[in-house]
Amino acid sequence: MRADIRALLLSIILLVPFVEMAAQKTFTLEDLNFGGVNHSRFVPQSLWTEWWGDRLMYQDADEGGTLDNKGNRTTLFTLADLGEGWHSVFDAIYPYPDKTQVLLDNGKQRVLYDWKTKKIVWQQTSEGERFSDFNVVSKCVAYVKNNQLFVRDAYDKDRQLTTDGSREIVYGQSVHRNEFGISKGTFWSSNGKKLAFYRMDQSMVKDYPQVNVFAREAEYEADKYPMAGDTSHRVTVGVYDVESDRTIFLKTPAYPDDDINSSVPVYFTNIAWNPAGTIIYIFELNRDQNMCQLVSYDAVTGERIAVVYEEKDDMYVEPMNPILFLPWDDNLFIVQSQRSGFNHLYLYSVEGGKVRQLTQGTFVVLRLVGFNSKDKSVIVETNELSPIQKNIYSVDIKTGTRSLLDNGRGYHKARLSATGRKLVDAYSEPEVPRNYDLVEISGSKHSVHCLFQSPDPWLGYCVPTFEVGTLKAADGVTDLYYRITKPHDFDPSRKYPAVVYVYGGPHAHLVDASWHYASRSWDTYMAQKGYIVFSLDNRGSEHRGKTFEQVTFRQLGHTEMLDQMKGVEYLLSQTYIDKERIGVHGWSFGGFMTISLITNYPDVFKVAVAGGPVIDWKWYEVMYGERYMDTPQQNPEGYARTSLLSKAKDLKGRLQIVTGYNDNTVVPQHCLSFLEECIKAGTQPDFFVYPGEEHNMKGHKSVHLHERITRYFDDYLK
Repeated sequence: MRADIRALLLSIILLVPFVEMAAQKTFTLEDLNFGGVNHSRFVPQSLWTEWWGDRLMYQDADEGGTLDNKGNRTTLFTLADLGEGWHSVFDAIYPYPDKTQVLLDNGKQRVLYDWKTKKIVWQQTSEGERFSDFNVVSKCVAYVKNNQLFVRDAYDKDRQLTTDGSREIVYGQSVHRNEFGISKGTFWSSNGKKLAFYRMDQSMVKDYPQVNVFAREAEYEADKYPMAGDTSHRVTVGVYDVESDRTIFLKTPAYPDDDINSSVPVYFTNIAWNPAGTIIYIFELNRDQNMCQLVSYDAVTGERIAVVYEEKDDMYVEPMNPILFLPWDDNLFIVQSQRSGFNHLYLYSVEGGKVRQLTQGTFVVLRLVGFNSKDKSVIVETNELSPIQKNIYSVDIKTGTRSLLDNGRGYHKARLSATGRKLVDAYSEPEVPRNYDLVEISGSKHSVHCLFQSPDPWLGYCVPTFEVGTLKAADGVTDLYYRITKPHDFDPSRKYPAVVYVYGGPHAHLVDASWHYASRSWDTYMAQKGYIVFSLDNRGSEHRGKTFEQVTFRQLGHTEMLDQMKGVEYLLSQTYIDKERIGVHGWSFGGFMTISLITNYPDVFKVAVAGGPVIDWKWYEVMYGERYMDTPQQNPEGYARTSLLSKAKDLKGRLQIVTGYNDNTVVPQHCLSFLEECIKAGTQPDFFVYPGEEHNMKGHKSVHLHERITRYFDDYLK
């Protein structure tokens, strides 16, 4: 017996070094960065699903089928069933709950395949389409080709809707530079008989002189870029009737002569149809973005019918979502608005105006998911439980009663079935990579079934410690959330260099209750190399309500910087931080913040890397820039105060600026103008350019970028 025990103990002792060695695996940027060759192995696994009515379908690369509430699969079809030329079913949809048909598209053909009869029952050409928008009822598709807008009908017949399309006259695409929630340019009525579409005339917009350096002789490739205070493009909305083959344009108000104070709308967004397909609803904003109206139009004549809803604000109004009609009542629809201070849902009647407010409280409705027609409820995602969480609720339309549909933790995203009686809940928590639950809803009750739990892809690797907390903003009142990433072998008796990773701008956040508290993989890489990485969501960032967001109005970067320095103050109070080795890094708005911080606080920050930075808001686009800053003509003091040109002389530490040579979001004029001021002042930033790249580095160039960023801190901070 004693010999057996000795042998067992010896085997355990011998095993320990191997366990420790296995636990000491480290990451490379090829593992962590999204452009890396190994990246797919180090992200949580996904369960690809789609709804077929109320039946849940799974989708793999080469097959599809049903998924029961225990996660068991029954294969219904494979790509081999379709023959040659098919590569993936990930984009399959099941448009008809009463038919055994799946809609697939391989870039050349769009087909309906019946898995019961194992036959293709309908097909349509899809080759050469851009910005395609398919309607499952009429089987018509709208698309752009050679700058012209087309509709291809169910019989594979093309109809050309426009003839004057060009780089200056743009049809069927996103307008207003994707602001106001705009992500596309075509909008089908529910029955697929009418198509609303954008027409954007940007002939009056100045060209920004981008250059293609890869041609034998560099070529001029200009972008239309309307800068703050300058002339912007003109947008109108057309309506095409499939049955009559006729197009009309809505009689929207004539554009003012770039008068910023005019109440005449210039922005047309969140296009929606009534259920009958006879009326179009559009949110219209004036250029100053302080007045918004929901306007109805006759889809046959184009006549303006009525102003259904109006909202004004001393700072700005920002409609982000189209109205949604209740599936069981064609006379009632939901409007989303921040007018109470937080984004909430309001019930409106097509005839009688506001009916009632459906949600209220000091939280944000983050997304309206859809409706449960049987229970007459709306499914939403909110941050009611915590500003850094996202949870799923059912809201009774009649009473406003909210029922939590998930576990009350983490960050959840719902995908609703056709009737709304079931949903797939995809979620993560700080210690949960990714889980999928099937939720069945019945009134105030619901049942939950686990479908899939992703294994931890980082198991066996040196994983940092992720900590989250709150501290007070510069106003001494508002709670701000921060995240600290520490090395896996953190020793509180040591002194560590620290990098502040910052964004800070609108419509973004860095800290939430998802896996690893939403830490970036680069944070992990830096922690592995012996750095502390710190991030803070300052006032002006998203999901905290209107007052929190609008405090930055007319002074972008000012309040944000004060809040960030409160975070740095907290960081410097930690005994393990080397106060002489503090760095900062950010991209885009974060690049702007990075240069702001190292030039305004040169004795705090030793090293900085600023990517794609805004330098002066007068060179940024009309829609975004004027919303937060007004025009340079209206707010010269604010533009002067926030410009970084005057700060070039204050640079003391090491600053590397990185940009895409063909950045069409933050145009190269920003970086180059700052460099010119540095030359005049005798300061010495470093500069690196990615030829041919736009605002973000694509593919494997992202690995190169993050290696460059890392080396800069290793060279000058570590």
